[in-house]
Amino acid sequence: MKALEANEELIAHLAEIRKRLIIVIAWFVLTLGGGFYLSPGILKYIRSQPAAVHIEWNVFSFTDGLFIYMKCAFVFAVFLTLPILLYHIWAFVRPGLTDAEAKETFAYIPAAFFLFLSGVAFSYSVVFPMMVRFMKNMNQSIGAVETYGIDRYFSFMFNVIFPLAVAFEMPVVVLFLTRIGVLTPERLKKARKYAYLGLAITGSCISPPDFVSHLSVTIPLILLFELSVIVSGQYYRRKIAPMPSNS
Repeated sequence: MKALEANEELIAHLAEIRKRLIIVIAWFVLTLGGGFYLSPGILKYIRSQPAAVHIEWNVFSFTDGLFIYMKCAFVFAVFLTLPILLYHIWAFVRPGLTDAEAKETFAYIPAAFFLFLSGVAFSYSVVFPMMVRFMKNMNQSIGAVETYGIDRYFSFMFNVIFPLAVAFEMPVVVLFLTRIGVLTPERLKKARKYAYLGLAITGSCISPPDFVSHLSVTIPLILLFELSVIVSGQYYRRKIAPMPSNS
């Protein structure tokens, strides 16, 4: 009897996963269609920004423009699908949570999405233009003729933007790890100097090798770490630290 109930419960969970996946995929396809419609305007906007306005986009094959068009639509759909995906993950685990836990974890969804978009905005408006200027100056310093392919341009842009956008999720990740007991504020404080070193190395890897550019990337990463420590400490004191006993 218990085995039968377990099998029925497993089948019910699989059916729910299937239903939620269908909803997420349907939303992705819908937003992908919107992305195809909006891609020309998005690409024109990117073309008008300081990081691209003085660069000629060249195509070296007949399919380059089509692939960039499709990549733009795909990225647009991923951005709009991310909060829907996070919601359905939360909704799937919701029955196993208390009302208080459900309310707290639901707040992760807009927070994670906001931080990701903040990372995209920061990396695109600050870091990427710095990287483009540095690379252009270096190419000019060796007397190279600048001919930039549109596919290479966007690949370079995504390689700069995506890692920083993921790094901006640090407060949410740290809060989650604190919630499940992997991290504590004390552990974070003890690891601060190692975290600073790691963030400085990360900042140097994704920024031009000059002091100002390095600080422009490293300081926001360090501020994110400190925000993570504050958020972790507030949650730990409120929910995890033992209450003082009345004597």
